Amino acid sequence: MTAQLIDGNALARRIRAEVSGRTQALKARGVQPALSIILVGDDPASQVYTRHKVNDSTETGLKATLETYPADLSESALLDRIRALNADPQVHGILVQLPLPKHMDASKVIETISPAKDVDGFHVASAGALVTGQPGFWPCTPYGCMKMLESIGIDLRGKHAVVIGRSNIVGKPMAQLLLQKNATVTICHSATRDLKAMTLQADVVVAAVGKRNVLTADMVKPGAVVIDVGMNRNDEGKLCGDVDFEGVRQVAGWVTPVPGGVGPMTRAMLLVNTLEAAERAAR
Repeated sequence: MTAQLIDGNALARRIRAEVSGRTQALKARGVQPALSIILVGDDPASQVYTRHKVNDSTETGLKATLETYPADLSESALLDRIRALNADPQVHGILVQLPLPKHMDASKVIETISPAKDVDGFHVASAGALVTGQPGFWPCTPYGCMKMLESIGIDLRGKHAVVIGRSNIVGKPMAQLLLQKNATVTICHSATRDLKAMTLQADVVVAAVGKRNVLTADMVKPGAVVIDVGMNRNDEGKLCGDVDFEGVRQVAGWVTPVPGGVGPMTRAMLLVNTLEAAERAAR
C-alpha cells in the first residue's frame, strides 16, 4: 500500500478562491475586510510568515496591513496599539505574530485582542467557545487539519483519533474539533508511556509536537489517515515534519506531506477567519 497524499497546496487554492468570491460580495456592500498584522522584532521565520500572510490576503481581496516594530518596543506600547485596533471599525482581524520578545507576556498580549477580532483563535474566549460549541474563531492550524480530513470524505463518527501533542495552539483545539465530529479522541504527550500502543489503534493520527520522526511506519495501523503538523529540519537542512514520511506512506491510507500539507492550510484558514469576522461585523 502507498498512501494517497492530501495536497494542502491544492486545497488551500480552492479555499482562497472561495474567500475571494465572498470578499467581493462583501465589498459590493461597501465593506472592505481588513486584517492588521503586528510583527515585533526581526525573527527571520516570522518575517517570512507575515509576508506570506500579507500576500495571501492581497490575492483574495482582503486588505492586510503589516506593522513592524523593533524588538525593544515596550509591552505597554504594544498593548496600547492593540487597543487602538480593537476600537477601529475598519479593522476586522488582528494578528500578533509569535514568538514575541522575551520581555513581553504573550498571554497578556493575546488576551488584549478583542475576541471579535481574534482571527488566530488564541484568546481564552475563543478557546471557551470551541469547548462549549459556541460561535467563535477556531485556531487556524487545527481548522485547516479538519478541512483536510473533510476533503477526503472520511466520516469521523466512531473513529479513534490520536493527537500527539497538547499545545493550546494545536493539540488541545484539534482534540476538541475531532470530538465535535463524534470521533473518540486520545491525546498523547511527553508523559505517555507507550505511544506506539496508542497510535496502532488509531484510524486518524495527528502529529503535532515539533520533533522529527515521532511517528514511524511501525506505529501506524494500515490504512490510517496521518496528518503531519510538524515543521522541522532534517540533517541536510530540508524542511520535514514530525512523521517519517517515506516509511509511513507505505502503511497509511492517506498522509499529508511537509512542505505542502498543513502549512498552506493554516494560512488559508486565517483568511477564512478574517472574512468571517468582517461578515459578522457587517451583520
